[in-house]
Amino acid sequence: MSSMRRYVVGYTATENGRDAVNLAVALARSQQASLDLVMVQSPDSPYAGTYPPSDRGYERILAEQLDQWLAEGLSLVPYDVTAKAHVFQAESTAEGLIEAAREFSAAVIVVGAARSSLLRRFSIGSVASALLHAADVPVALAPKGYRRQELITRLTCGIGTRPGADDVLQAAVGAASWRSLPLRLVSLVALDPDNPEAVRAAEANMAERFAAAAAQLPGKVTRTVAPGKTIEDAIDGLDWDEGELMIIGSSRLARNNRLFLGATANKVLRALPVPMVVVPRNYRSDRTALADTNKDG
Repeated sequence: MSSMRRYVVGYTATENGRDAVNLAVALARSQQASLDLVMVQSPDSPYAGTYPPSDRGYERILAEQLDQWLAEGLSLVPYDVTAKAHVFQAESTAEGLIEAAREFSAAVIVVGAARSSLLRRFSIGSVASALLHAADVPVALAPKGYRRQELITRLTCGIGTRPGADDVLQAAVGAASWRSLPLRLVSLVALDPDNPEAVRAAEANMAERFAAAAAQLPGKVTRTVAPGKTIEDAIDGLDWDEGELMIIGSSRLARNNRLFLGATANKVLRALPVPMVVVPRNYRSDRTALADTNKDG
């Protein structure tokens, strides 16, 4: 039996932090993983302008405050999910979370994506944005106001035609297999008057991807080609389960084993009403637990 999988949670004592914990709990319950709640503290540097130098009294107060915030974060985690709390020092929050993920061999980094938004959707903050352009493990993004801690009920995989689509598909198939979940393949098509064949091309590509996925998950895969005037319209035209999770891949501009959120993925993210996981370019299913298809490790 393999050791318990670990998910790093970027925690802050804000609504964003609570969103991240709620999504992390849902993911952990779905995959029997443990959580590492991480708060990142800027190093005591004369260039940082963040903390007064060599003030032990201040350092003690700061440490106590961080401990209190982390205790509040742990109190959000239900009894059936194992969780620990940590403080990392780094120049940026994203850097600290990436360092924590490497130290703990974490499968996923989970963060709250919202900056501020009137809608219960995504508005990318600086930490999420930095992770989406640098992380070497999948990043899970909780939309604003995400309160659900119950098990994930369905996975949706965004299917494209560019290099890397097969990697994302295999990650989604592996995750659906591990969690015994239905998998929906979705191709989002922004209708272009100058390219009337776009939908037909998407359907042909989808047929090929669907056949590959259905062979591995008999009876559990569905497919949808969703056209719209824009990508956002295409997303709005789809039905979404309350417990759904969407998986998409990185831009072709990303370096190997790194994330880079492309223009289309950005549009998806801003319109999506459910959590999203972005996987690195050339992601391999044996690298992390997200797509591990072997229940015994």
